[in-house]
Amino acid sequence: MLRVLGNTWALMLGLFLLMLGNGLQGTLLGVRGDIEGFGPGTMSFVMSAYFIGFLGGSRLAPHMIRRVGHVRVFAALGSIISAAFILFPAFPDPVAWFVLRLFVGFCYSAVYVVVESWLNNASDNSNRGQALSLYLIIQMMGIITAQGILLLQDPAGWILFVVISVAVSLSFLPILLDVSPAPIFDTTKPMSLRALYGVSPLGVVSVFFLGGIFAAMFGMASVYGTEKGLSLAQISLFISAMYVGGLVLQYPIGWLSDRMDRRRLIVICTALGTVITAVGSFLTEYPYILLFTSFMIGGLANPLYSLLIAYTNDFLEHEDMAAASGGLIFINGLGAISGPFVVGFMMSNLGPDSYFLFICALMGIITLYGLYRMTQRSATSVEDAIAYSTLSPTSSPVILEWAQEYAIDQANEDDEIKPDAEENR
Repeated sequence: MLRVLGNTWALMLGLFLLMLGNGLQGTLLGVRGDIEGFGPGTMSFVMSAYFIGFLGGSRLAPHMIRRVGHVRVFAALGSIISAAFILFPAFPDPVAWFVLRLFVGFCYSAVYVVVESWLNNASDNSNRGQALSLYLIIQMMGIITAQGILLLQDPAGWILFVVISVAVSLSFLPILLDVSPAPIFDTTKPMSLRALYGVSPLGVVSVFFLGGIFAAMFGMASVYGTEKGLSLAQISLFISAMYVGGLVLQYPIGWLSDRMDRRRLIVICTALGTVITAVGSFLTEYPYILLFTSFMIGGLANPLYSLLIAYTNDFLEHEDMAAASGGLIFINGLGAISGPFVVGFMMSNLGPDSYFLFICALMGIITLYGLYRMTQRSATSVEDAIAYSTLSPTSSPVILEWAQEYAIDQANEDDEIKPDAEENR
């Protein structure tokens, strides 16, 4: 992995700064919204805009890049992101924030496409798995570091918004000054949702509800903290715990995924998440239990995204995997858009601890549907399963297609090894 980092440090540094800005803006807006007097319902409206923009960007970015190229798209949209962060404190109005966050989500989606395309171009079959893991680690570390920066200045002022803008602006330098040529860009047309559902009903339904969970984690966690009356330091720790959990539990869940029935593992993870969030919602007055609940939410939800994609791949032909990834991103995005509205309504009417009940309900739905699907289809054998690839819910279609290519290469290698092993017996 150190060799991969040595070859791609400029891209990884740029990605780290991008995630620093993105991780800080989600938390900062939730805290600043409370200072401005915005309630959970209003903030759910604001927070949903990012996911609307992100979904739109994932569909339009490929056309923009084909038309004017990676560098121009990256520079133009990156400049919009930097400017938008400066404008948030200048216009403390929900409608203005909605529009700005819509632009931020759209631009980040396209920027991820550019970064991931360059990273894909800088790796090969021998180190692609390590590059995928490093990509996720850098993303998580950027978001976790951002929560610490939140404590350095008063969120009621301008400084933190300036820090975000500067971090995003500086992220362009190592990427745009990289001597590597811009990669050739191409993505596969997404599979239709009906066809995708026919291939894997559990994958489609679960990815949709998981999008709602991610929206609650990434968009409404700081809103929950302010409504609960947590201090700034407690909010920072609460959100950091989610991403630390995702980082720590990604490997063990991925390891299990390649060694047991994935459908059963999906049910186990979501059932565990259902119980933990249900119990945790009644014990939020205890700080350590609150942090443990946050850790487990992130630790179960983040790997679940990769697990569901791997499970869906098990029922696809190799040539259809890339097309399916685009459909799964779209479904996940639809769930993410609706998530903030529902959790905001619940928090406004049932109190802040309904934040956990919302996640509990979605985890429970996936568990019950998973149990139902186990009665409808026999399990795929472990030997025939496609390799698990570590992925992030913020990834663009580029990284998913890249992961699919890696999974196909691994499957082909396994197919070549099996006959040789049988001959040597």
